[in-house]
Amino acid sequence: MENKKKSIFSTPNGKSYLLPFILVTSLFLLWGFAHGLLDVLNKHFQGSFHMSKAESGLVQFSTYIAYFVMALPAGMFMKKFGYKWGIILGLSLFALGSFAFIPAAFMHSATPFLIALFVIACGLCILETAANPYSTVLGPKESSAQRLNLSQSLNGLGWVLGPLVGGALIFGADEKDTFALTQPYILVGSVVIIVAILFLLIKLPDIQEKDEGEENVALSGQRSIWSHRHFTLAVIAQFFYCAAQTGIFAFFINYVMEQDASLTKKSASMMLSLGGMALLMIGRLSGSVIMKWAAPNKLLALYAFVNSVCMVLVMMSLGSISLYALYCSFFFMSIMFPTIFALGLTNMGVFTKKASSYIVMGVAGGAFSPMLMGFIGESNMAIGFVVPFICFIYILFFSIKGYKL
Repeated sequence: MENKKKSIFSTPNGKSYLLPFILVTSLFLLWGFAHGLLDVLNKHFQGSFHMSKAESGLVQFSTYIAYFVMALPAGMFMKKFGYKWGIILGLSLFALGSFAFIPAAFMHSATPFLIALFVIACGLCILETAANPYSTVLGPKESSAQRLNLSQSLNGLGWVLGPLVGGALIFGADEKDTFALTQPYILVGSVVIIVAILFLLIKLPDIQEKDEGEENVALSGQRSIWSHRHFTLAVIAQFFYCAAQTGIFAFFINYVMEQDASLTKKSASMMLSLGGMALLMIGRLSGSVIMKWAAPNKLLALYAFVNSVCMVLVMMSLGSISLYALYCSFFFMSIMFPTIFALGLTNMGVFTKKASSYIVMGVAGGAFSPMLMGFIGESNMAIGFVVPFICFIYILFFSIKGYKL
């Protein structure tokens, strides 16, 4: 048991980071739940506020654009105050935005909800900027990708619960009842406050990234973070991955309802949760195990290739075949975010926190793809999936060549 801990969660001198790892990993569940709710909101806004598919993409835009706005300030905050206070700040904004849904419900307009989503996303951005790199350094460098995939597995559970709980509470109410939108956010906001108090009370180690990466930077004379080509291409890869993921998640319900007119919004949201999101979680769990034997970049290349094929089948609208291909894409997307993140941070040394901020900025790709997919697929949603197809092709390039130091 001791050897296992050392191989994943311990420093060379035997100090265990297992407890901090468990606490930080719990954050992945919370923001996964918040992101999973967005796909229910996207479809609900189309009916409640009479939005087109492209206009309902504002749900994702208001969320993911916050990552572009907040990523660098989040990195600067943590550079000065450390990971722990970054996490507490992120949780505070998360809770504030969640409870802002209550006054928004009285205004019977989409705009106050979009503002509340932006505040929530500012908190999520800070949490991801802190938790992702924190997870990678809570143990030996060689197992960083494995550790991050393990954390992201719990994030996958949050993605499952989001559409399941949101679909039951929101789609189960009258379409014009804006107060139904507040129920899942009051629930998650209350949990977030409890977790924030827990982080205030528990002492967490402040990790200093002083490894051979720092020496390499000094010896090579590379003074700019952008002189690391693998990191620059990782930022682009993360942008494209988040564009693909967000677009697929956002219009899953639209796609399956167009393929099967007998489906209701509630049943489609359950298909998203218990089908697609469950496969995402299984993929992340299995990915962390597979990476014990497979190189992360090679596994990423395989998954990117399979997802490119899946998107072609989805665009062809072949009935059950296309639906199964859409489901499969969730499984093969599973390892992409954490693996790109870990590959991009390799040997960044003193640049690690700043590099993390820029890679998190790549999440802004999710702000634009739903509106673009909605515009392209307004009359036929299948055509809109050309956007994630292009994204997966770039990720395939990154995993074969772009990741190299």
